[in-house]
This record gives sequence, C-alpha cells and structure tokens, in this order.
Amino acid sequence: MKERVALFAYLAAVVVVTSWHDLHFLLAGLAVSAVLAGRDVFRIGRRSLLAVLVFNGVVTLSYLVVSQLRGSLSLHYVALINLRVLLLTFLTFLLVARVNLFRALAFTRTLLYLVTLAYSQALTLRRVADDFRMALRSRTLGRLARHDVYRHRAALGQFLLSKSLHDAREIAQAMKSRGFFID
Repeated sequence: MKERVALFAYLAAVVVVTSWHDLHFLLAGLAVSAVLAGRDVFRIGRRSLLAVLVFNGVVTLSYLVVSQLRGSLSLHYVALINLRVLLLTFLTFLLVARVNLFRALAFTRTLLYLVTLAYSQALTLRRVADDFRMALRSRTLGRLARHDVYRHRAALGQFLLSKSLHDAREIAQAMKSRGFFID
C-alpha cells in the first residue's frame, strides 16, 4: 500500500512540477526532494545530472542559437526548462530508489505485466552493454584513443537500438497472438 501511495504522489508531483513556471518553486521542490532523498541525495543528484546533461545540453544550445538569430533570448526560460527537467529526473530516480514498482502496480495485472516486460528488457540490455564493455576491455592492452571509445559507444548504441526494436516486435507479436490486444 505504501508503494502505491508513493507512486500516486510521484504522479501528482509530476503534474504539479510541469505546471510551475516560477524558478523559486522549482528550487524549493528540488530542496524538498533532496531532503526526501536523505543520505542518497548525492548519488541521486549525480545520476540526475548525468542523465540530463547531454539531452538538455543539446536542447539548450539549440535554443540559444535559434533565439539569438531571432533576437528573443530569455535566460529565464533556459533556467526554467533545465531546472524543471532536473527536478523531474531527480524525482524519477528517487521513486526508483525508494519504491518497488511491482508492488505499487500489483492492483492491476495489465500494468504489472507491462512493467515486468520492460524490466526484463532493461536487464537484458544492461547485460549486453556490460558484455560489450568487458569485451572491449579484454581486447585492449593500453588506454584507448578517444575516437575508439566513441566508435565503441556508437556501435553499442546502434546494437542496443536494433536489439530493442527486434525484441519489441517479437513481444508485440507474442502478446497479440495470446489475445493481449483487442483489435
């Protein structure tokens, strides 16, 4: 029951945070989330920053370039978007760290089944990524050049994307043949 309450509180927090347009409220929400994280605040904060860094970096840079060309730069908007995404990501990592999604979704078999499928796929992809990493390490004597690391990560990303699409197709066909989708 505790997990279900936490899940619905998270969903309500997502709706509230996406409706806030004041930086002070977002900073206060981040502070409250940090207090809720307790001892894990630095671990969750680091994971959140790393997860947000690349995507928000590209979006922010694109916005800055386009807004400079149009002459409508708003640093408040840049801070608002980045802080909102950071807070939502922090809340998500906090939920994953504190809540057992299988117990939280036990009230509905359909969602529980979908979470089980997603979790098993995530574990499979994690194992494949670890296998790629260990294979590279076992075949390398010294330190790799930066472009070799990028090539390896690109190959890993391409393989994981192809595997995900293939597995999703297979699972969808299996679910359809068992009557999961009502067409």
